[in-house]
Amino acid sequence: MTSTLSGARITAVLGPTNTGKTHLAMERMMGHATGMMGFPLRLLARENYDRVVRAKGPHRVALITGEEKIIPPNPSWWICTVESMPLDRRVDFLGIDEIQLCADPDRGHIFTDRLLRARGTRETMFLGSETIKPLIRDLVPGIEVVTRPRLSQLTYAGPRKLTRLPRRSAIVAFSAADVYAIAELVRRQRGGAAVVLGALSPRTRNAQVAMFQAGEVDHLVATDAIGMGLNMDIDHVAFASVRKFDGHMPRRLDASEVAQIAGRAGRGMNDGTFGTTGDTGGIDPEIVERVEAHSFPPLTGLFWRNADLRPTSIDALLASLAKPPPQPGLIRPRRPADDQLALEALARDPEIRRIADTAHRVRLLWDVCGVPDFRKVMPESHSRLLAQIYRHLTAGDGRIPTDWLAGHVRQVDRVDGDMHALVDRIASIRVWTYISHRADWLHDTREWQEKTRAVEDRLSDALHESLTQRFVDKRTAVLARALRDDTPLLPTVSAAGAVLVEGQSLGQLTGLRFIPEKGESRAADRAVMNAAGKALRREIADRVDQLVQDGDDAFTLDDAAAVLWRGEPVARLTAGADPLRPAVEVPFADMLEGDARDKVRRRVGDWVKAHIGSVLKPLLRALEADLTGAPRGLVFQLAEGLGSLPRAVVEPQLRALAEADRKALARLGIRFGVETVFVPALLKAAPQRLRGRLWAARTGGVLPALPEGRTSLRFDAGVPSGCYEAMGYRVLGPVAVRVDMVERFAAELRRIAREQQGLLPPQVLTLLGIGSDDAPAVLAALAWQAEATADGLRVRPLARKPRRPASRARKAEAASAGEAPTPAGHGKDKGKDKGKVKGGGGPKRPRRDFEDSPFAILRDKVRITA
Repeated sequence: MTSTLSGARITAVLGPTNTGKTHLAMERMMGHATGMMGFPLRLLARENYDRVVRAKGPHRVALITGEEKIIPPNPSWWICTVESMPLDRRVDFLGIDEIQLCADPDRGHIFTDRLLRARGTRETMFLGSETIKPLIRDLVPGIEVVTRPRLSQLTYAGPRKLTRLPRRSAIVAFSAADVYAIAELVRRQRGGAAVVLGALSPRTRNAQVAMFQAGEVDHLVATDAIGMGLNMDIDHVAFASVRKFDGHMPRRLDASEVAQIAGRAGRGMNDGTFGTTGDTGGIDPEIVERVEAHSFPPLTGLFWRNADLRPTSIDALLASLAKPPPQPGLIRPRRPADDQLALEALARDPEIRRIADTAHRVRLLWDVCGVPDFRKVMPESHSRLLAQIYRHLTAGDGRIPTDWLAGHVRQVDRVDGDMHALVDRIASIRVWTYISHRADWLHDTREWQEKTRAVEDRLSDALHESLTQRFVDKRTAVLARALRDDTPLLPTVSAAGAVLVEGQSLGQLTGLRFIPEKGESRAADRAVMNAAGKALRREIADRVDQLVQDGDDAFTLDDAAAVLWRGEPVARLTAGADPLRPAVEVPFADMLEGDARDKVRRRVGDWVKAHIGSVLKPLLRALEADLTGAPRGLVFQLAEGLGSLPRAVVEPQLRALAEADRKALARLGIRFGVETVFVPALLKAAPQRLRGRLWAARTGGVLPALPEGRTSLRFDAGVPSGCYEAMGYRVLGPVAVRVDMVERFAAELRRIAREQQGLLPPQVLTLLGIGSDDAPAVLAALAWQAEATADGLRVRPLARKPRRPASRARKAEAASAGEAPTPAGHGKDKGKDKGKVKGGGGPKRPRRDFEDSPFAILRDKVRITA
């Protein structure tokens, strides 16, 4: 296409941002039977493609970018990136957007080529800034220039702190690191931000922009990528810096660049503002004046590169690329474009020169050099990849090997890693997506187009999710938006106890207590919690009523002595008047009123009383029996011990019992063993567990995870003192043995002594669940001596020193106190030699004597009255 088409109208529609230029061109294009539009960004091409598809249908519209081609059989309208425009196709209308990019050092020569050569048969339209007006008049004879005013005002608002930026603000930085740092700060202070970078894929960028457009976040943090035609509802643009690195050196932004970016503020008839934030300070007053007046110095030259190339050889191609501009106003770029740099690098490879021996192969080499370096890696690395591609295309069947391509695609088809890794993989897959659209380079090009697009979509979705998780606190963003809009907050409590306001979780209602989520405190939290309090108070009141009405099967007791209602803690048992009557403590909760707390305490107390009465019924029955004197005192002591006591504690009381008293206690289920007085019915799993929990309530401890139903346990020094005894065990050296098993074992020992056998049969040890290694220490705890012989373990009782008779004074004192005389053998010298084992018999362990147990205090606490 050339500018010599007779009768074709050529128009330049120029003006600042927000003048409706692109809208005008799209309407003009769809008014013709055929048309083509070139856009500077793949994202803009896709956005306008979707717009035309909505108006005309997908079967009439084609999309062509470097990485995406959607071409129906007979399209009427073509939407393209400027680089991808098929200039050999004749259309009635042709338009180029952002034509001032002819002055861009990297891509300017492509836009200049379209300015000079691309034409519609009926109408051609160039859209851009007024800065190109003088040059476009000189370079395109007969062009009609139309200027359009901005639809809204753009005003400088000066510097502002980040925390004081208004809603719908875009914050602009010029490096990915700065964008991420600012977005993190916005998340902490304002609830979150969308992020837009040039390195994002269109899918990720669209998702981030959509989040901002939908009001899910109030701020957008971006590079100058937003300056090129992105249509968003931005009210204010804040520059976090007014310096950028242009690929060669850091420099300050000029007035036209500030205007291009700041012009995104305000849309349609809505005015916009711009300014600075952070440590940037203000913008130069002269630049501010130019931006507000939309008055900028005209461009002095457009970058140009010869498009009539001579690919007869590599040297001829390079020479044609170096041809000087043909007329004033056109200048050569300061730095060759990426494709030319790649060609120069490959031209230094002797093998490539040898392969490129025909005009066809030179043209192929130039096409390979046109593969974009989306990865932005070192030039040498990109050149090596291009050399590999070229060698594959000039060998064998002239196609890239499927296995080789699959290996490269497989390397990047992963969604693990952080957002930086995802950005790098998206850049890599874009290279292979571009290659997949070269039908003459691959086998099964359509299949590879679908595969690479699917990989890019997966990576893009993962990147969007990663950006959102890092830079958006959705809870705060949603709640702040609701507060800002002055709409009533809607609190709810789910069936699982989750407390939600506007669908955002604030915490969990566990039992009757609200546990807020951990997180940073924010200004909005007080209003939000006030709203949540209404729902919580209603829910807690309903729960209290339900708790009072529920049956006993709704309650349980855990090992920390906490009372659970429907599986959730509502109260805790603490020390009461005695072990069988613990106190009920209802933890303080802000939203549990005083009378409601009393209701809970009474209902839980009723259940605890009933529960203890059911599980420990034999002990409660004994306490309620019609007993007096010594038997009644013994039962009280047994209740203090939760159902079992060392016999040594109550030996005086036992001697005071008459035969009728013993029979009465036996009928109540109390057994008098040689070692222990206990209630056998309370040695089952459920009573044992409850005994342990009552011990926990009395001591404030937590019941350890002891296996249920075991007659003996390995002694754990970490278990608090008294826990084993409270559950009906006795500690014997390395083991804790259930007291009924201790009695059976002691009976076997006495039988062996009576029969004068001496040897301990191995099967007797199974009563305690121990082996011969543990036997000496266990026997020593029971005042027996063990000696290992060739025949087995020989045992005999330890000799005891004779007990001195009590003095007359002590007997008189005991009589006056109502105590029975202390029998011989049970005084302070009892057991002085206990535990001494002659001849070894196992490692020494710390003794847990009667004096160390909680039952020792009972000896002096309970006095028996006649």
